[in-house]
Amino acid sequence: MNDATKPVAGPNADLEAMLAAAKPGAAPVTAADVVAGAAPVEGQRCGVIAIVGKPNVGKSTLLNALIGQKISITSRKAQTTRHRITGIRTLAQTQYVFVDTPGFQTRHSTALNKSLNKTVMGAIGDVDLVLFVVEAGNFTLADAKVLSLLKPGIPALLVANKLDTVNRRAELAPWLKSMQERHPFNEFVPMSAKNKGDIERLFGICEKYLPEQAWFYGADELTDRSEKFLASETVREKLFRFTGDELPYTSTVVIDKFDEEKSKTHNRMLRISATIVVERDGHKAMVIGDKGERLKRIGTEARQELEKLMDAKVFLELWVKVRSGWADDEARVRSFGYE
Repeated sequence: MNDATKPVAGPNADLEAMLAAAKPGAAPVTAADVVAGAAPVEGQRCGVIAIVGKPNVGKSTLLNALIGQKISITSRKAQTTRHRITGIRTLAQTQYVFVDTPGFQTRHSTALNKSLNKTVMGAIGDVDLVLFVVEAGNFTLADAKVLSLLKPGIPALLVANKLDTVNRRAELAPWLKSMQERHPFNEFVPMSAKNKGDIERLFGICEKYLPEQAWFYGADELTDRSEKFLASETVREKLFRFTGDELPYTSTVVIDKFDEEKSKTHNRMLRISATIVVERDGHKAMVIGDKGERLKRIGTEARQELEKLMDAKVFLELWVKVRSGWADDEARVRSFGYE
């Protein structure tokens, strides 16, 4: 660790100076530096970076900001991300392969939560760099549980997210010192995922930890997930957004049909049928809403977002079905696409 990234002990430390010192020597790369379709050449770098943290700490928002478009769903509701989502960004000679993971589950030992935790642990074990995301100035038992999973020998950055919500930044210095005592982080990165400058700075910091090797993906690829998967995630995001805290997080979405059809009026047309799976009849009524209005809003917003994401005319049909106890049934959890 260089002196610029060591924690400062004094409570009146100038955190703005620390932030400036964390900038890499090279100018930050931007989307304009993307190399399209280049063959592997000397000097290329490529590596896998795991984004880990407790539920609802901002991991998916960070991934979307790093990739430059939405590939991982976000919600105020915890446990929104259920799968290992791979996002790819190629800038100049470096390809960054980011892995967004579910937040580690410490409550309710269901088959679903066991699957989510298995995904987290698998992602942490075989990467070149770990971004440990925590809310700036905070550290909870849930954070500690995830931190305990970090393996020695793998470089880790302490990403203090949501810096824009901290009123007195100088007060972060004692917190930063305590974090460095908990784990030997290679660097400290104070930031807000909503700040473009912070995102560009993070690319520069991550780059030096990635090995020199040929890229894993094409320069224009953004994710290894299928459009069918992205459709399921988009519907699930709108489901949580319009039901708030009323609906248990065990609800899920299954794609029954995903067909591309020819059209005389559109360059591309998709016909998608999806089932929202809930655990109780009361949850089904909640999703449908008065005279079907809530389900209609979920479908409309999901369809509009999918049309932008897939550059196609989308026809989306939604159904709601009750499957009692599915989150405790390992076979059913697997049948719904979980590991």
